[in-house]
Amino acid sequence: MAKVLLAGESWVSDIVDHKGFDQFGHTQIEVGCGELLDALEAYGHEVTHLRSHDCAEKFPQTLEDLAQYDVVVLSDVGSNTLLLHPDTFFRGKKTPNRLNLLKEWVENHGGGLMMAGGYLSFQGFEGKAKYAGTAIEQVLPVEIQPYDDRIETPEGICGRVVESAHPIVKGLDQDWPALLGYQKIVAKPDANVLARIEDDVLLAVRNVGKGKTLAFASDISPHWAPEEFTSWSGYKTLFGQCIDWLAETEN
Repeated sequence: MAKVLLAGESWVSDIVDHKGFDQFGHTQIEVGCGELLDALEAYGHEVTHLRSHDCAEKFPQTLEDLAQYDVVVLSDVGSNTLLLHPDTFFRGKKTPNRLNLLKEWVENHGGGLMMAGGYLSFQGFEGKAKYAGTAIEQVLPVEIQPYDDRIETPEGICGRVVESAHPIVKGLDQDWPALLGYQKIVAKPDANVLARIEDDVLLAVRNVGKGKTLAFASDISPHWAPEEFTSWSGYKTLFGQCIDWLAETEN
């Protein structure tokens, strides 16, 4: 069992309903990682979910805080949310650079870091995730484009295993269910590409100092990961084994 911090995968919807001459507004919190949380917990991992709107304030600020986790997963949460603690943004105070902190945690303390794709992952929709050129890019197994890196495939496109001997993809079919989009990322020379989507990277891993990193170029939930993918029998195995490898645990 690994202890996992999943940061991101939530959003607040602010909606105005118009009914003739009248209108009213309402908001609600949406959570997009239910399938992944269920899968990882069923696999035996202990997961703490830190919602996107809580990350700015509550994401770990010290190595001691990070040390309680074996793996950190960043999914659909932009770099600004980790960089701009309320004490900095609202009060003009110095706070730790948590991108640099994650890099140090991986390299020098053996942490496992995963980034999954989405509109606020890698470089993201309109380039708003902004991880290119950061300490996170330095440790990930991929280079991040300095612009909107999305490849939308509404027709569906299937990933395939290209390195079947690796423990992350052990027991999985070579061809995976269709995905509806992904991010175009480029493997670093010392990365190991385990799965591709056409000729692009879908899943890559890397050993970095004492730690490990993993990039999954598509989503772990809708919209890019449709029900066809999240209900796939290999879904739990794939992401459970991702966490195993990053944490160096065995199920």
